[in-house]
Amino acid sequence: MLDSDRIEIAHKNFKKDLNEGYIKKKIPDTNLIRALADNANESLRVADHLFEEDISSMWVIVSSYYSMYYMANAVLNKSGFKVGDQVSHRVTADALIVLVRDKLKSHLLQDFDEAKEEYVEIDNLTDEIIELYDLEHKKRLNSQYVMGYDVKVSKANTSLERAKKFVLELEKLLLEFKCH
Repeated sequence: MLDSDRIEIAHKNFKKDLNEGYIKKKIPDTNLIRALADNANESLRVADHLFEEDISSMWVIVSSYYSMYYMANAVLNKSGFKVGDQVSHRVTADALIVLVRDKLKSHLLQDFDEAKEEYVEIDNLTDEIIELYDLEHKKRLNSQYVMGYDVKVSKANTSLERAKKFVLELEKLLLEFKCH
């Protein structure tokens, strides 16, 4: 669950990033959106293959994370924003919280028949999906530069499952997103 401090930090960072040009308002680029979504799905397939074949736990984690990163950027682009090259992973994480969180919540509400009774559950699920990106971003950094082999193996499946859930929900949102 995203805590209020994380959400507040994301809002402050987003304003600063917008002012400093780390993220810019742009007209959605259909070709870029399609390429990012394709990259997300390919990264997820690669992660799944690496996991099933027990080839490399580190690369399961990295590929799972990148599937989330690509899909997040596809949704951000469709919403009229383009993340720059500098500190793009952190900028993406903050922009997801600021720009996508409420839209994802609305989308998830539409998926439930008893939406009014399940609002708290939807609120928690929304934060959980957005938080998956933050968690995997940290894990990807650790897996590439810090973790030992045993830790990587134990975390690879978690990363893959988180990525599948994240990509699925954002892909649904991407299909229904209205361009600005």
